[in-house]
Amino acid sequence: MLKTLFLLTAATLCAQKTLDIYWIDAEGGAATLIVTPSGQSLLADTGNPGDRDAQRIYDVATKQAHLKKIDQALITHFHSDHVGGAPALAKLIPIGAFVDHGDSVETQNPADAQRWEAYKTIAKENRKSLAVGDSIPLKGVKIQIVSSNGNVLSKGGVANSYCASAVKKDPDPTENARSLGFKLTYGKFTFLDLGDLTWNKELELSCPENHLGGVTLYQATHHGFYNDNSGAPAHVWAIQPQVVIVNNGPRKGLGANAWDTIAKIPGLEDTWQVHLSLATDAAHNTGDQQIANAEATPQCKGNFLKASISSDGKYTITNSRNGFSKSYTAR
Repeated sequence: MLKTLFLLTAATLCAQKTLDIYWIDAEGGAATLIVTPSGQSLLADTGNPGDRDAQRIYDVATKQAHLKKIDQALITHFHSDHVGGAPALAKLIPIGAFVDHGDSVETQNPADAQRWEAYKTIAKENRKSLAVGDSIPLKGVKIQIVSSNGNVLSKGGVANSYCASAVKKDPDPTENARSLGFKLTYGKFTFLDLGDLTWNKELELSCPENHLGGVTLYQATHHGFYNDNSGAPAHVWAIQPQVVIVNNGPRKGLGANAWDTIAKIPGLEDTWQVHLSLATDAAHNTGDQQIANAEATPQCKGNFLKASISSDGKYTITNSRNGFSKSYTAR
């Protein structure tokens, strides 16, 4: 009887699956693959144009996540490092649906117009534009849209004391400010990805009230607050992430100011980087074990980071370069 119970318990434990999130190296672009415990998938952004990033996404999706297709591709905005890889990726693996913030506002430049048309060609009738408050149906998790097309979540929240010293910047008329951002919830665990949402929009989300609450895992906006156009301290400190993932490139994102802002997050336990920031020094990078790629782009092998989250809120982040893992418990 006890032996039978033990075997049943062991079988149940073996059958339990995790929510997995992969940060695929797009050399300062973005490609974040989410796979639910039931096997459904959401890819947030598709990297740069050409075959390099598309192949990296395909390899992780098929060889690591064992996917036959990508159920949904979420395009945060229509800059080349976020949507450029979509046509090449669609040739490698089926993509069931596309979601975005609405039509691109940057089509005056011929290259931008061509990229926009290429996206519409592959998305066709499988494209849907989402607004703030909408949700993305993915079994086992809740995904709420918190920014879209220049609008941000503005209901609920608590007073944010960091707003007293917040300073706005010049308005951003680009696609960045229209980024489709989302908050994923799985039990006690939460994950925030705001694409390249810029400074003033971050402040709208967090000032005078923080409408997002706290988050467990935060993908640092705009590749690690690129050129200080993102990363408003009043926003970053208010959401109090336990762990920060930076999908930066060798010389794109995570400058010294960005690192200092992240380092001052109350209760921060760790920072992980897709790339070593070659533009700064060791004092403005995390430890070597938690950096997936240390080379300049021409020599880069495209290693990825992976988070595996259990239903009880425990999660482990692993560096594919060296196999180093570290575990945490969602607060």
